[in-house]
Amino acid sequence: MVRELLLDHPVVASVKDEAGLRAAVDAEPPVVFLLFGSILTLPGLVERLRAAGKTVLVNVDLVEGLVSRDIAVEFVAQQTKADGVLSSKAALVKAAKARGLLAVHRFFLVDSISYHNLGRQLAISRPDYIEILPGCVPRVITWLKADTEVPIIAGGLVCDKDDVLAALGAGATAIATSNVDVWAM
Repeated sequence: MVRELLLDHPVVASVKDEAGLRAAVDAEPPVVFLLFGSILTLPGLVERLRAAGKTVLVNVDLVEGLVSRDIAVEFVAQQTKADGVLSSKAALVKAAKARGLLAVHRFFLVDSISYHNLGRQLAISRPDYIEILPGCVPRVITWLKADTEVPIIAGGLVCDKDDVLAALGAGATAIATSNVDVWAM
């Protein structure tokens, strides 16, 4: 289902605060990455987005009060109606898959070492998608597209339509951005 949503609208709304959440409720993107909240507020935040018809993935690394253990994924699965999780930690992505949640493995590609470590991490996590940050580097997206079958989401520093088109042209399935102006693409 998410694959079809991203084919029709390849922009993911990354929401990092309350103002972004309010904007995402009325915005076009059907898929939302929730990048803030606490264990107290998360169920309500997810519910607001789901009530607006959004597919919601929670970044478990950024939720206040959660630890980097499987129990964080279990909390999201049991206490919210989130469709999935994203994390930079292979074990948490693997735990999400085991619980039937959509799983996105986030990678911060800052140098060739982090790039070459990606294959080893993917072997552990087996995600539905990978998100690479920064997502404004088409050359790296091209390399990844050749190296993996996992669909790529380009996120971070995607600032305008040209960045979106470059990332998609290089082979990304979608882009994720908190820039509300880009959401309307």
